[in-house]
Amino acid sequence: MAEKKLEGAGLRGQVAGHTALSTVGKAGKGLTYRGYAIEELAEKATFEEVAYMLLYGHLPNQSEYDNYSDKLKSYRKLPDELKEVLQRIPKSTHPMDVMRTGSSMLGNLEPEGDFSNQNETADRILAAMPSIITYWYRYSHEGENIETETDHPTMGGQFLSLLTGKEPSEEHARFLDVSLILYAEHGFNASTFTARICASTLSDMHSCVTGAIGTLRGPLHGGANEAAMATIEKFSSRNSANEGIKEMLSNKEKIMGFGHAVYTNEDPRNKIVKAWAKRLGESSGDSLLYEVSEEVEKVMSEEKDLFANTDFYMASAYHYLGIPTPIFTPLFVIGRTSGWTANVMEQRADNRIIRPSEEYTGPDKSEWVDMSDR
Repeated sequence: MAEKKLEGAGLRGQVAGHTALSTVGKAGKGLTYRGYAIEELAEKATFEEVAYMLLYGHLPNQSEYDNYSDKLKSYRKLPDELKEVLQRIPKSTHPMDVMRTGSSMLGNLEPEGDFSNQNETADRILAAMPSIITYWYRYSHEGENIETETDHPTMGGQFLSLLTGKEPSEEHARFLDVSLILYAEHGFNASTFTARICASTLSDMHSCVTGAIGTLRGPLHGGANEAAMATIEKFSSRNSANEGIKEMLSNKEKIMGFGHAVYTNEDPRNKIVKAWAKRLGESSGDSLLYEVSEEVEKVMSEEKDLFANTDFYMASAYHYLGIPTPIFTPLFVIGRTSGWTANVMEQRADNRIIRPSEEYTGPDKSEWVDMSDR
């Protein structure tokens, strides 16, 4: 029986719920968080402001911001039992698996219980994420048992200081802040929808986040920045990039970091990241990766009429910050945890279990045959 092509397969174009958190791809482009344009947030906000706004419904005033920042700082410390688990995870493990295990273990040590304290649970998970990945990385790669409870004013700066063991420049800390803002929320993407499905069963916050991490781990969702880096670092010049990408296209190889499931004209985050990648390349004194990226983008536009998405230039930008490529997607996790947990709380507020229907494509009737006659 031939399988019938489903209209809206993969739920493309299907409305699966309501949200007040973000608009994605309005009129083919555009991204807002609670009505605020992503361009304005990336220019003016800190990640902590954006996280507060997503989780609490409004931008914080100065007092609310100071209290929230202090609270997130106090939540950076990891339980000793979690550290022991992270110490046992091999160096060869993919960092996304570390994030998944860290989130799940935190749920064992600090279970949410009923949902009366869900904001505190969300804040704790969010603040712990940079600590989980940097603690494991420094311990497994360098044998360092670092202290994660630092007094750095921003989560982005804390991450860089823990990962590298030195104070980041103001420029580097600010870009990481911006990148977390750009990754914070993005509608009912695969990982967020996973979190909402989990929440719809009245599961706990840690399970929702752990499921979302597992979904983001898939290369068709969260791994595009790593894949983009693997592509652009192959080339030593604009010319070699031009020729190499054309050859890859002629061989029908997939070039990651281009096109988008929702945006039709452009990814509004791309121009923000691209400008930062150029700036960081110039500051480093070596703009090769940016120039190669720009050439790849040009070829993909001319040959395939495809635009770069936010993951493409994020690769070179993160590289300029000294971040190892396998850590790129965990940074996505750190930013998106704010959106995941906000979606969980939104789902809980007006919940109905998410249970779509399916269309059966198997045989109409199968006849039983005894095992001896099969």
